[in-house]
Amino acid sequence: MSADHTTALPEAVRLLAGGDFGAVAQRFAQAGFTVGRPASGILTVKGGAPDAARPAVLVSVGVHGDETGPIEMLAWIVEALSHTPHALAVDLMLCVGNIDAIAAGKRFIDADLNRMFRTERGSLAGSFEATRADTIMAVTQDFFAGAGPARWHLDLHTAIRPSHYPMFAIVPELIADQARHALIDWLGQAAIGAIIMNPKSVGTYSYYSSEHHGAAGTTVELGRVGTLGQNDLSQFAAASAALDRLLRGQAARVASTAPHVFATARQVIKLSSDFSMSVGRETWNFTPMKKGDVIATDGDTVYTVEHDEELVVFPNPDVRIGLRAALMVTRIG
Repeated sequence: MSADHTTALPEAVRLLAGGDFGAVAQRFAQAGFTVGRPASGILTVKGGAPDAARPAVLVSVGVHGDETGPIEMLAWIVEALSHTPHALAVDLMLCVGNIDAIAAGKRFIDADLNRMFRTERGSLAGSFEATRADTIMAVTQDFFAGAGPARWHLDLHTAIRPSHYPMFAIVPELIADQARHALIDWLGQAAIGAIIMNPKSVGTYSYYSSEHHGAAGTTVELGRVGTLGQNDLSQFAAASAALDRLLRGQAARVASTAPHVFATARQVIKLSSDFSMSVGRETWNFTPMKKGDVIATDGDTVYTVEHDEELVVFPNPDVRIGLRAALMVTRIG
């Protein structure tokens, strides 16, 4: 962000984008909460006494530095809540993932942070984002240690390209049934149009918290990448209201329409520099492909559509070798 643009931002947005929770932390502390700032860009707010019935909610934004809409949305929610701190009905952890990339107006510094939440990092083990992921994982472990059974992780993103479902989410299959149903209900309240059930980790933050800490975690895609301070927050109105109700412990509202649910048919992995996709960079998320269509080629490996219809999500031939270049899904609900 340029100095002029940073100065022009509303203070609440500027502070959260920089991972500065000073004023917010002070308000919660003065209200009697146990407040921690265990690392840059991370705030924890817990009730004065341990309570197993009190949900533990982790909300993360800015894991990709160019995905700014959720940063603005969360800034206003947290600012308002901090002025009525006793309305907070959960133990809360706020994480601004890649502060340096946000400041630089870039997606990442060295590599994709949302592929670093695992032990296998290969040649990227010494990258800036690997170090940041280690910090975030350590704090996440501490936050959920001793928490009750109600555990949430909402990792808020925006998509690079247009989508036939402007708002959609990725939900790990391993989440326990009751928690998964509650999460899907919340996603419906947030006007999320589609949910992809994910059977396997690719190193994302939400899958990590679900797998290792029993959280009902999800990666939520809220619209498209935009410039900080210039996002149309009206498109996030339902998601903002649903998140605010969750943090305040207010009764859920019945979703007007249930999200469509998709299963993962396969992950298309880029194996070598010979990788080539048959769909262009302009391809929308959830574009349908027919049985037998070639998705991509990679040397002797040919990825083809095996079901009568599969939809392509996150097509990106420019990822590093060894990473997912596309996700193929089929509708199941």
